[in-house]
Amino acid sequence: MTRQSAERTGQASPDGPHPARWRILGFLGVAQLMLILDVTVVAIALPHIETDLGLSREALTWTVSAYTLTFGGLMLLGGRITDLLGARRVVLAGLLLFTAASLVTGLAGSAGTLVGGRVAQGVGAALLSPAALSLVVALFDGQERNKALGVWSALGGGGAALGVLLGGALTAGPGWPWVFHVNVPIGLVIAVALAVLLPARRVAAARPGLDIVGAVVVTASSASLIYALIAADEHGWLTALTGGLAAAAAVGYALFVAWQRRARSPLMDVRLLARRPVATGAFLIWMATALMIAVFFLGTFYFQHARGYGAMRTGLLFLPVALATMAGADLTGRVLGRRGARTPAVAGSAIAAVGMAVPAFWTHPVGVVTGVTVAAAGTGAMFVVASATALGQVAPHEAGIASGIVSTFHEFGASFGAAVVSSVAAASLVGTTLTGFIRGFTVAAAAAAAGAIAAALMTPGRQDAPPPATAGPEEV
Repeated sequence: MTRQSAERTGQASPDGPHPARWRILGFLGVAQLMLILDVTVVAIALPHIETDLGLSREALTWTVSAYTLTFGGLMLLGGRITDLLGARRVVLAGLLLFTAASLVTGLAGSAGTLVGGRVAQGVGAALLSPAALSLVVALFDGQERNKALGVWSALGGGGAALGVLLGGALTAGPGWPWVFHVNVPIGLVIAVALAVLLPARRVAAARPGLDIVGAVVVTASSASLIYALIAADEHGWLTALTGGLAAAAAVGYALFVAWQRRARSPLMDVRLLARRPVATGAFLIWMATALMIAVFFLGTFYFQHARGYGAMRTGLLFLPVALATMAGADLTGRVLGRRGARTPAVAGSAIAAVGMAVPAFWTHPVGVVTGVTVAAAGTGAMFVVASATALGQVAPHEAGIASGIVSTFHEFGASFGAAVVSSVAAASLVGTTLTGFIRGFTVAAAAAAAGAIAAALMTPGRQDAPPPATAGPEEV
C-alpha cells in the first residue's frame, strides 16, 4: 500500500500499524452490522407496521426496497466520495446520517415519512459501508488483513441470524419503532468513538471525479423496474404501465452502460461485467439475495398473518434458517478449493429450489420451516460461490471495483426479491387465503431451478479458471 492511499483512507501511519486498529475494527464491524441488520430486522416487523400505519401492499414493499435500492444504487458513488474526501470524514458522515434517518423512520406516522426515512438510511449506508471497508484494508497488512476481512465477511451470515431474532424481540417488546430506534444510541456511541480513534489525515492531491449522472441513472432505472414489479399485481403483468416501466428501466440501463464508457470518472468499469467470472458472481449474489428476501417476506407474513404467531415466536422459527445459511456457507468454503465453483453453484441453486418447493406443496408450519431451512442452506452456498467467483480472478487493483459490483448486485437482488414476491403473493399479504403464499414459494422454486441451469452454463469450471493476476505496481 502506498503512502498516498494510506493518507486517503485515514491510516495513522503508513510506516507502521495503527495501535488501535483492532478496536477500530470492532466499532466499524458493529456499524456494518447495523446496515446488514436493517434488511432482515425489518422483515419481522412488517405485519405490525402495516397494521399500525395502515400501509398498502405497495408501501409495505417499498419499506424494504427503498433502503436496499438506495443502498445498492449509491454504493459505488460512496466509494468514489471516499477517495475524494477521505474515509474518516465519509464514515462519520454516513454513520450520522444513518443514525438520524433511523430516528425519523422510527417516528414515522405515515407511509411517506417511513419510506423517506428508509431512503435516507440507504444514502447513509451507501456512504458508510465502502468507506468503512477501505479503512479496514488500510489499517491492516499481511495475515492480519486476512483475519480482519474474515471478520468483516462473517458479519453477513451473523447479521441475518441476529436480525431475525432482534426483530422479533424488539417488535414483541417495545414495539416495531424500536427496530429503527435501536440504531440511534449505538450509532452515536460508535460515531464518538471513531471520531476519537481515527486521526484526521490530509487527503491526497489526486482526486477522482464523481459520476453523479451514472449514479442517478442506474438508481432511477432500478427504481422503475422495481415499481413495475410492485404494481404488476394491481395493474397486470402485460399492461402498458408495467411494460412501459420495464422498457424505461431497460433503456436506462443501456444509457448507463453507454455513459460509463465515456465518463471521465465512471462509476464502475462495465468491462468487468463482460468477464465470465465477474458476471457469474454478480448473477449468483443477485439470485441468492432475492431468494433470501423472498423467504423472509413470505415466511414472516405466513406465520404472523396466516397462523397468528407473535413476532418473537416468528423470529425463533427463523433461527434454523439463519443457522442453515451459515452452515451452507461454511461447508461450501471448505469444498470450493477442491471441487471448483461450478459444482457448489449448481448444487446450491438446486437445493434452494427443492427447499422452496416444499412449502409450495405442504403449507403446514412444519413444512414451511423445513422447506425454507433447506433453501437457506442452498442460498448460503450461493453467497460463497458468488464472492469467490467474482473476486478470485481479478487483479489486485481491480478488487475494489469488483467487490463494489458484487455488493451492488446484492442490494439490488434484495429489492427485486421483495418486489416480485410482493406482487405474486399479494392475495395472502393483504388477505387470509394461502393461495398467495403457495404462488410465492412456487415462483421462488422455479427461479432457483432456473438459476441452477444458468449456474451450470455460466460458472467457470476448474479447468477454465485463468491463472491469478499479478499485482500491479501500485499494489506493491
